[in-house]
Amino acid sequence: MKKLSARRRHPLAALVVLLLALACTGGLYAAFAPASKAQADETAQSLAIDEGKKLYAVGCASCHGTGGQGTTDGPSLVGVGAAAVDFQVGTGRMPAQQPGAQVPRKKVIYSQAEIDQLAAYIASLGAGPAVPTKEQYGPQGADIANGGALFRNNCAQCHNFTGKGGALTHGKYAPGLEGVDPKHIYEAMQTGPQNMPSFPDQTLSEQNKKDIIAYLNAVNGEDTESPGGLSLGGLGPVSEGLFAWLFGLGGLIVVAVWVAARTAKAKKS
Repeated sequence: MKKLSARRRHPLAALVVLLLALACTGGLYAAFAPASKAQADETAQSLAIDEGKKLYAVGCASCHGTGGQGTTDGPSLVGVGAAAVDFQVGTGRMPAQQPGAQVPRKKVIYSQAEIDQLAAYIASLGAGPAVPTKEQYGPQGADIANGGALFRNNCAQCHNFTGKGGALTHGKYAPGLEGVDPKHIYEAMQTGPQNMPSFPDQTLSEQNKKDIIAYLNAVNGEDTESPGGLSLGGLGPVSEGLFAWLFGLGGLIVVAVWVAARTAKAKKS
């Protein structure tokens, strides 16, 4: 009894008891506690992929193949990423009504939840650009002046100076960007849909894309007025030059004819 009592009074006895209690508590918690957040997220992602696969089989597989490998009617979707799906389906371009030089924007037939599920399934086929967050395409911290310079250097050749759009070759066209969701503009730069080249982060950084989106919002906003008067469609120097030729030069010709007529009349009299 004296030996047992001495062991109980040992300086490390309390520490040993505490460690045993913590081990038992941790074991019981691990056994009976609900799944962790990471496990819950993984389960939700798995369910989204399963639902997306079902939607894909009904609305997409006939053109893009049962496994997204592509067919003669549609390109492969392996590696295009969730951003491409969110853009194409979120703008109504997909599913396409019929093949053609360019698939037009139309009414969206899927809900955002269904689009997210389709995007999750396509993303599971191969790594690709993810759907951007609001922090990536939001106006906070954007440089509008830099965005304008970047847009004129990289985008105005097709979309015109203020994003009004324009015709391309063989029935293709650059769509207008007025009223387009900033998220979809960011995704288009990331993925390069249809005739547009892609601008990954190595070409245009996240900040560059944010600046371009801020510029488009500035020139196409609801309260935007042309500081120079008539905007002429925002098409740039072509329409402005045509206006100058028709009205400026035309006015000069009219004045010259009038002066010549007055001079001839004066000489006769």
